[in-house]
Amino acid sequence: MKVLITGGAGYIGSTIASCCQDAGITPVILDDFSTGLRVFGQRFDCYEGDIADVTLLERVFADHPDIDAVIHCAAKIVVPESVEQPLAYYDNNVGKAITLLQVLERFGVRRFVLSSTASMYDPGSSTMVDETSPVGPQSPYAASKWLLERVLADEAATGRMGVVALRYFNPIGADPQMRTGLQHPHPTHALGKMIEAHDAGTPFTVTGVDWPTRDGSGLRDYIHVWDLARAHVSVLQRFDDVVEASGYEVINLGTGQGTTVFELAHAFGEATASPLEVRTGPARPGDVVGCASRTDKAREVLGWSAERSLVDGVRDSLAWSEKLPAVLAEEATR
Repeated sequence: MKVLITGGAGYIGSTIASCCQDAGITPVILDDFSTGLRVFGQRFDCYEGDIADVTLLERVFADHPDIDAVIHCAAKIVVPESVEQPLAYYDNNVGKAITLLQVLERFGVRRFVLSSTASMYDPGSSTMVDETSPVGPQSPYAASKWLLERVLADEAATGRMGVVALRYFNPIGADPQMRTGLQHPHPTHALGKMIEAHDAGTPFTVTGVDWPTRDGSGLRDYIHVWDLARAHVSVLQRFDDVVEASGYEVINLGTGQGTTVFELAHAFGEATASPLEVRTGPARPGDVVGCASRTDKAREVLGWSAERSLVDGVRDSLAWSEKLPAVLAEEATR
């Protein structure tokens, strides 16, 4: 089996590519390297360019007419940036994706897996959600993913393409073999900020402490990125059975365990054997209270469940952060 992974040189896409390769699935990478790393793509057949570059897409399919499926990870993903630049997010995450879909339809691709987000769930509905929970995007980023899901549902209804939308919760960790990991030296998510604070010997700031949670900090369902990648392999292996009835399925990918930011800081201290100094600050634009996922559908439909613990994710993130400077130095020579 051969799969095209857009955004395959990014954090999640590159981990999925490695997991696919380990499972005997051949990945082909398409990435514009605006945030992804060339060193992540070098182990695979990799194409540089935009997902809406029709000429490039035609070349990919001329070289690989046997592509069986597409995993679409390429997207702008920074919530505060999406609040400042909503049109850029809708253009990239929806508009360009539609161009991609038009080309895929022309080349007869019938299996499409979307990297989507659980941040689209209505933050007032519940802190435990399933695939039927109300949707209420609170940022242009989340709204762009929801809009693309609607586009894909309509496309699937034509019978020309089957679609599985995977709503990610909060990925942490790295490839356990340390082939890839989070490529940003200054990440915006909580665990990355904790690592920065730990390395610099400065306090970590919990942004938002008056949410309706057990300790006032935001709630997240932290899932190890390798578990996330394994779920994509399960989708590819079972795709036709998964979409047989409806043509379109939404599946949450989480652990079923909600962790507050304060609890994550405590787990970080466990992993490092050194308590993290914590201070508090206001919530960021576009932030939501957060939620955790019910995992029944992923288990029943994909035969998949998360296997790695929160502390595993923290430890792998720390190990990767130690390797990252050498990776970025190699990237600078490309």
